[in-house]
Amino acid sequence: MTRWSGGAMRITRRPGAYACGIDAAMDVIGGKWKGLILWALEMRPHRFGELRRELPGVTEKVLTQQLRELEEDGIAHREVYEEVPPRIEYSLTPLGVSLNEAPAPLGQWGRHNVLDDQSADR
Repeated sequence: MTRWSGGAMRITRRPGAYACGIDAAMDVIGGKWKGLILWALEMRPHRFGELRRELPGVTEKVLTQQLRELEEDGIAHREVYEEVPPRIEYSLTPLGVSLNEAPAPLGQWGRHNVLDDQSADR
């Protein structure tokens, strides 16, 4: 659930249940697929089928659910184009872009210490 507070969007999931800011942020991006969805949308807007192909192993049901949650939290934007056939694209909102900056050092750490490939994109 999102709510506006002083001009800034605030994401509210479990009021009073967070131990710290990391706990609250992880609630927004938690799960196996949200981080990868954010990574893909950072590159460019995607249609549903494109996201599905870029995320091998994700089911249609789970991808739909994760995209809806990201949209409800104001992280992703769903644009419906009135065309025949209809075209729907997902992109990051400004809030999503700012969120995507947060795990960048974590990705760098993973490339260096786990993948041992500092040139990898993820």
